Amino acid sequence: MAQREKEKPKRGAARTAEPEIGISDAVQRLEAEAKSLVRERDGLRAELEMARARIKALESTHADVANRIEWVIDSLHNLSDKSA
Repeated sequence: MAQREKEKPKRGAARTAEPEIGISDAVQRLEAEAKSLVRERDGLRAELEMARARIKALESTHADVANRIEWVIDSLHNLSDKSA
């Protein structure tokens, strides 16, 4: 069997110590992020409501157009029935 080396190879340079973030800084950062997310949520909610209103208006217009087309077709059938 192969024998293991007694010493493991050393990894690259030692990690540099990162400055510790104080708890108050972390809290402030999280509060700012939360406020940003709330603003984004409110904007998306408003955008969704506008989209729903637009969809409702388009569906109403679609129904009106379909009814008018049916009325024209019925009128044409009545005219053709009278002339025959």
